[in-house]
Amino acid sequence: MTQTTTDLALDEDGHLLDHTIWSQQIAQILADTIDITLTDEHHAILIVIRNFYAEFNHPPATRPLIKYLQQQLPESEITNQKLQQLFNTGLVARHLNRIAGLPKPPNCL
Repeated sequence: MTQTTTDLALDEDGHLLDHTIWSQQIAQILADTIDITLTDEHHAILIVIRNFYAEFNHPPATRPLIKYLQQQLPESEITNQKLQQLFNTGLVARHLNRIAGLPKPPNCL
């Protein structure tokens, strides 16, 4: 049986209510809402975002997110434009945190 977003406990913005249940399969379910098929590169980025959350105890906004990704994944040459293309969105921090199973950053729309 295939799981969908209706099977997940989400807040009004589509973020997991319990970030500890996140898995790569759940990430794909969340990514399906913006028509993305996750690759190894996507998963590497999502793991780093989750590491940021574990280290700093809050979801990253766009600038700290990009800076952290550049430090943690220098070989990926992360830029805002690259993240927009990879994740098919202009709302980088919001959607990357959502797909990573994390809450919406406080300053996001």
